[in-house]
Amino acid sequence: MLQAIGLTSTHHRNLPPAVDDLTFEAPPGSITALLGCAGSGKTTALRLMLGLESGRGVTYFRGNPLHLIAHPAREVGVLLGDVPGHPARTARGQLRMLCAAAGVPASRADEMLEVVGLAGLGGRRLGTFALGMDRRLGLASALLGDPQTLILDEPARGLSPRENGWLYGLLRAHATRGGTVLCATSDPKEAARIADRVVTIDAGRLVADQDAAAFARTRLRPRVAVSTPHAERLAAVVAREARAAQRSVEVVAETSNLLSVYGSSCAEIGETAFRHGVLVHRLADEVGDTGPAPGHPRDQPCPRQLASAPASEPRPVSAPASRQSAPDDTRPARPVPRAAQRLDSLPLPPPRPVRSPLRPLRYELCRLLGVPTALLVAAAVLVASAALCVLLARTGDTPLPALLVAWPEFLPLPPAAFGAGLLGALSFGEEFRYPALAAARGTVPRRLGLLLAKLAVTAAAALLLALLVAVADVQALRLVYGSDLTAVPDNWPSLAAGWVGLSVGCAWAGLLAAGVFRVTAAGVAAVLAVPVLIAPLVQKALVAPSVRSTAGLPGRLRELTWLQFPQQADDLLMAAVRLLAQPVGAALTLSLSVLICAYLFTVLRRSARW
Repeated sequence: MLQAIGLTSTHHRNLPPAVDDLTFEAPPGSITALLGCAGSGKTTALRLMLGLESGRGVTYFRGNPLHLIAHPAREVGVLLGDVPGHPARTARGQLRMLCAAAGVPASRADEMLEVVGLAGLGGRRLGTFALGMDRRLGLASALLGDPQTLILDEPARGLSPRENGWLYGLLRAHATRGGTVLCATSDPKEAARIADRVVTIDAGRLVADQDAAAFARTRLRPRVAVSTPHAERLAAVVAREARAAQRSVEVVAETSNLLSVYGSSCAEIGETAFRHGVLVHRLADEVGDTGPAPGHPRDQPCPRQLASAPASEPRPVSAPASRQSAPDDTRPARPVPRAAQRLDSLPLPPPRPVRSPLRPLRYELCRLLGVPTALLVAAAVLVASAALCVLLARTGDTPLPALLVAWPEFLPLPPAAFGAGLLGALSFGEEFRYPALAAARGTVPRRLGLLLAKLAVTAAAALLLALLVAVADVQALRLVYGSDLTAVPDNWPSLAAGWVGLSVGCAWAGLLAAGVFRVTAAGVAAVLAVPVLIAPLVQKALVAPSVRSTAGLPGRLRELTWLQFPQQADDLLMAAVRLLAQPVGAALTLSLSVLICAYLFTVLRRSARW
């Protein structure tokens, strides 16, 4: 059972709320349609239920609000618009990444691709998908965790009748298994055809909450659509003859050349037009909607009623024939696909603990390796570093440590450090540009579990990139100039520690800045600001000679903690202190401290959870 109670969106300036005190229920084992014209507040209501929009009210999923559900992917599956995935990621890679986030086996991705009819297209990139394929993939993403409740926003918009029938067949299969389906739509005829219950809203308020038969009986009326260049003349003739025959007939002008006639038939309208010499281009039996006109009433006028013929005994308006039959006949005529019938044969293992660190770590690895961006960045960094070190060695003026990492004086950072910072910035920047997790949890997650996973993965990527650059530069120098320039310096441990610290620090600075400001450019700017802006300021502060010394720091720490450290630990500690005393090291440490505090501040202020 899905229960939405008192949903009210936040006011924007002097405008009324898009959703105002909306309360309704969606029972299990059935499809509930949330019906409303464009601008009525359907999408805002769904986003309020998922925590995407700020406002008041609460939504219960089988008695629990969403933020208290231990395993959200097992409870709610969401399809809001297109699949928010990277265009270069494959369909299989997208689903496997979401499997890692949901804590389900990676094999579930291939099973769901078969269920939605994309088994042979798992290797295609998302940017090449047509609309129907994109909706199928979105439905597969929503069904990954085998959820009890499905929430969909206009899933059939733009689809062909065949795709439409397949989609609603799969939704019907989910409801038949006892699941809850809430589907927003703007088409009343579609709502009457596929839903068991219809919740109608207008201007953000509840208008009606009816079962499908009552909705069809009170909202939908059979009509005759007439296309003629003499609309007003035909309307007057039809109304006059209806009054003479004492029949209840209503004529409504939809456009200047289109009439809707309620209470008559195609044969009667055709005979009337023929008798009076009125040219008719088209006659068709349709089902008309008597609800609010599309758009807000203040912005778009309702159809103009030209004439009506009251009768002493008005004829009752009956429901369409499709709704007068048994309830089972109200389902789509297209049979449930065989793939949908396989949903019951795909059980999931028992849920694992929700705070298991394997989920965000697996997710981050799938995100990083699922697109070629990281490989392209690494290749560009290797080529640029090798070319720079060869050019710098030609002049002989560059010290060996700077030569091995290809760091000329005119560059603020070596290519490897900048590449590591770019990878870190993309780690969070792509989360906000292509929010794959938004459909599952309402927002891009900012929990510390995901942050630690991103820190670990970006640090590993930065270390690997730094090692590859050093090896590539040494091999390039040996190839071009021989082995004379590749002698190992005596202080290589401290140089390696400084190189590793610079690469990892730049990666973390880009990651945290992109996470705070929600854009990749902010992460890149934070990486460049360390040597360009912050390091000169720190260097000015360190110009004055120090009257204190850190000599003996390991011994004092040993006395404070009552622990005995080996001599190697003391040497590493003093090497780290000397690195932090350098301008770039101090600037990087200061930047990381500020960014960590800013990130934690945004986590505590926002209600995003994962």
